[in-house]
Amino acid sequence: MHALRRHLPRENIYYFGDTARVPYGVKSPETIIRFATQIVEFLLEKRVKILIVACNTMAAVASQAIRDLSSVPVLDVIETGAQGAARYTRNRRVGVIGTLATVASGAYEQAIRSHDASIQVRSRACPLFVPLVEEGWLDHAVTRITAEEYLRPLCREGIDTLVLGCTHYPLLKPVLRAVAGDDVELLDSAEAIARETAVVLEAAQLSNPQAGPPEYRFFITDVPQRFQEVGGRFLGRPLEHVSIVSI
Repeated sequence: MHALRRHLPRENIYYFGDTARVPYGVKSPETIIRFATQIVEFLLEKRVKILIVACNTMAAVASQAIRDLSSVPVLDVIETGAQGAARYTRNRRVGVIGTLATVASGAYEQAIRSHDASIQVRSRACPLFVPLVEEGWLDHAVTRITAEEYLRPLCREGIDTLVLGCTHYPLLKPVLRAVAGDDVELLDSAEAIARETAVVLEAAQLSNPQAGPPEYRFFITDVPQRFQEVGGRFLGRPLEHVSIVSI
């Protein structure tokens, strides 16, 4: 959402955070698809003109179910990340880090190799990164040690590109950069998907022509103790217009 706000300053954005039922990364595919369907139905009732699946786990497991249900264009971070990985890798060795569900799905491997079958993809589940980010331990000795444990096997494989396959991980870029080294490209799909959204809206003549201030609304299913703090950390500003909904 931070990237979308910068690239599409006129567009209204509705953000749905399933805060009552996260993390998705440890749930079964059937449960993730059921939750995703409920969220899509809610957003379509708000008459959105495009859906962006910003959760890597949901994109990995439920992308097809979402597309089957949606009456509007659907973009997801898996495909965008895969395109970037195929474009940036020089030695055709790509690493992917993500949640347990994302890695188990094999979605990134399939998507990356659909662009270049010669690319070797090495994946690693990093379940401790999300709680570390939400704890605010972005530059902490524990985070550094955890990153070293997770990334060491990938670095030994000689990867030159690392896909950050979870929306929490970009906040750990300084630590990941220090561990992986400057020769490894850290790929965050947020910027790419924001640019792609602009292209899709323009091509479909759906761009907002109004010059007035856009509307940003946050729909969540629970208010965790630190939701405002964590959300503000991601966006770089306090959250406003937050509504609790039941689906």
